[in-house]
Amino acid sequence: MHDELKEAVAKIQRVAKENQKASGIYATSGDQAREFADQGFQMVSVATDAASLAAAMQSALTSARGSPRVLTFDEFLSIPPCTTGNHSTVDDTPAIEPTAKPQDTADVTPPPPKPISVTDGHSDGPSASQRPQAPQQPASAPSAPPPESESDDPSVNIPANKTCRRRGCNAASSVDTVSADRGDENCVYHPGQALFHEGSKGWTCCKRRVLEFDEFMKIEGCKRKKRHLFVGSGKKDVGEEALKTVRHDFYQTPTTVIASLYLKKVDKQRSKIDFASPTEIILDLPTTDMKRYKTTMPLFAPIDIAKSSSKIMGTKIELTLVKLEIARPAGRA
Repeated sequence: MHDELKEAVAKIQRVAKENQKASGIYATSGDQAREFADQGFQMVSVATDAASLAAAMQSALTSARGSPRVLTFDEFLSIPPCTTGNHSTVDDTPAIEPTAKPQDTADVTPPPPKPISVTDGHSDGPSASQRPQAPQQPASAPSAPPPESESDDPSVNIPANKTCRRRGCNAASSVDTVSADRGDENCVYHPGQALFHEGSKGWTCCKRRVLEFDEFMKIEGCKRKKRHLFVGSGKKDVGEEALKTVRHDFYQTPTTVIASLYLKKVDKQRSKIDFASPTEIILDLPTTDMKRYKTTMPLFAPIDIAKSSSKIMGTKIELTLVKLEIARPAGRA
């Protein structure tokens, strides 16, 4: 333990003794438990659950194998050898012969079928249905698409609020500009993949590991480039993708209906939510990743336009619709 922690433990024990209170402490081994007991602690654990279970399982395993039961490394070194031989300055331990790998039946090509000597009664040779057929060759796999460009096309226009495509960078373009007119930039990113293993989080290209997701998002990139990658070759961003539908849900109270449209990265500045009439809502929701959802939403019953409202969030749009006729539900048809 650290010296400051030892001083704090000693102070707690001393104060508990002065106030005639029983003191207890958590120990991770028998030696540490003995040390705490000598200091005056009255309740001391002797090991952790994990260490106790591991020791018990190891002891049972060695017993099942017929080996002596030991729990410490010193006891392991004291185990006498089980065979004798001449001393040698070289390692003459016989090498283990590799076992023959069983032949994979899936890779065995079946022999071609033998011709059948039975004829169809009209010719001297076998009929067409009885002739051996050549095995069908598997269809060739489609070629993989070409890799994404590592730099922006100088002739492609970069829209505002476009996020850098490189992992861990998260930089966004400020205004509409052409790639060739951009000034000096500094893209700090991770060329590897995100790695999550047994609670730790990090990147395959870096050695740093953290436990919290917020700390993982703050890990600085390990590689730099002079410019960001906003649009690449630009082939994927020609025009917007029109969305025909989005996932939606709603619930209602006696006076209101709360409807949710699940759509990420909605551009608040360009979006339009118009309560055109008491029975319909006009939606125009473009996103920062070149998608757009446009529709006219009919309502089952009229709403109070003046009191109804909308709210654009990070992953959804929430509509609060105030009913005009409280006796009738106002859900979407």
